[in-house]
Amino acid sequence: MLGQTKSMPGLGNIARVGILIGVAVLAAGVALWISPIAQDPAYHQFADRRAFLGIPNFGDSASSIGFLIVGALGTAFVIGGPGRWLFDAPGERWPFLFFFAAVALVGAGSAYYHADPTTETLLWDRLPMTVAFMALLSAFITDRIHARLGVAVILPLLLAIGIGAVVYWYFSEAAGRGDLAPYALVQLFPLLAIPLICLLFPGRRTSGKHVVYLVLWYALAKLCERLDGEIYALLGNTVSGHSLKHLMAAAAAAVMLAMLRRALPDLRREEPWTKNS
Repeated sequence: MLGQTKSMPGLGNIARVGILIGVAVLAAGVALWISPIAQDPAYHQFADRRAFLGIPNFGDSASSIGFLIVGALGTAFVIGGPGRWLFDAPGERWPFLFFFAAVALVGAGSAYYHADPTTETLLWDRLPMTVAFMALLSAFITDRIHARLGVAVILPLLLAIGIGAVVYWYFSEAAGRGDLAPYALVQLFPLLAIPLICLLFPGRRTSGKHVVYLVLWYALAKLCERLDGEIYALLGNTVSGHSLKHLMAAAAAAVMLAMLRRALPDLRREEPWTKNS
């Protein structure tokens, strides 16, 4: 069972790390082996195209504010206030800081994209998304596997991979041979690796239960994205599936903030050094 402090028994640390690396290598191999994934030419054609207050595609643009709110609240929590109790060293907060800051930027990038949906504007939506995915994966590695390695090596490496995947997609699209495979890997692999990390390694700030909620909310978001037009018609042309996707994805990010808030009282009771902080 996924848990906050328990991990899979009977395996040494080297074996656990080996399992994780093996899954990463396998996932990368699949991404390289499969044929290029072209972006749907109709991708930019969303169901709700109504304008309001002079803003095109208002529903999809306005619903992006959920990311901005959650990202701002999470960033403020990690930088100061109660969040200062959570981290043994200031550097350990960087993965979560990058995550919540990127979530806030997703709000801005998504609103910018939906105001004028093109491949060029989509770049600024996907860039912060990949930073958020990679930073979150780094946060769980930092908390559960190795703090210094997670911050000093894994975080910049994963961020470079995520940004590189989006840049690769953008230029391949511009060259007429668009390939979403690396971007899909960057988006899906953390959703596989983070639960696996929770199974293999104990954690202090992170909770496997919250990871389950995260995955469920994000799965619902992707389903709403897939059923954009169907949901829009079902709800009487009031709210589209893509707008709901934004809100549910923001809820998934909010689960991570709730996870950190939930860890706070446990750590304050557990660590005597907090009394003098």
